[in-house]
Amino acid sequence: MTDFVASSVERLVTAWNTAPVAALVAERGLPEITAEYLRDTFAWPPAEQATRALTEHFASARFADEVEYGVLLVPDPSKLDTRRPLPRELTAPDVFDERLPAGVALPGDAPWSLVVTVIGSYGPSLGSYHQIKASDDFVVDGQDTRTWMTRQLWGARVLQCGATPPDCEHNERWTFTLFPGEELVDGQAESGTVLKGKVRFRLGKPDRGIGSARVAPAVLV
Repeated sequence: MTDFVASSVERLVTAWNTAPVAALVAERGLPEITAEYLRDTFAWPPAEQATRALTEHFASARFADEVEYGVLLVPDPSKLDTRRPLPRELTAPDVFDERLPAGVALPGDAPWSLVVTVIGSYGPSLGSYHQIKASDDFVVDGQDTRTWMTRQLWGARVLQCGATPPDCEHNERWTFTLFPGEELVDGQAESGTVLKGKVRFRLGKPDRGIGSARVAPAVLV
């Protein structure tokens, strides 16, 4: 087992077995996240390669030094839908724009999917929604990393990050994550952030390329 696999497994087991999250996982009938389950279920060499490839590909991005890439677990939305407001026992009541559609979901019906993406507090700053959609520089390991810049992955990241959620005003700096993997709604772009203890799924101008606008390139393993 490589150091990458060992550290990734340890991190995932710790993250998904905190008291409120583990209780939610059990309540929704999802497999418990154990080291054995992770090692036996997922393809780790491709995950390690994808992590290295993402890190190298976006090394010149604005704020790249703040970004940590690694493995993210995403639950089956039929059991735990991270595209929607989270249970109130985990957070204060979320803020959810009711104009938002169901949202993009990962393919397949496995109880857990493994994705390599941003796993820390901040993603890279790569421009506005429009600029990102128009770019031709997002293919990594044969995948368009914009495809999975979605609300589902960001919601799973909020759960996995636990007490230090991404895009939160309590971090060193406040940011929000754009979701170019989702289509515009009424001409506006979807994004996610955490403010005043509430997870906020919002709509905003698609031409905002300010430094606080971040993304999370992702490769499906």
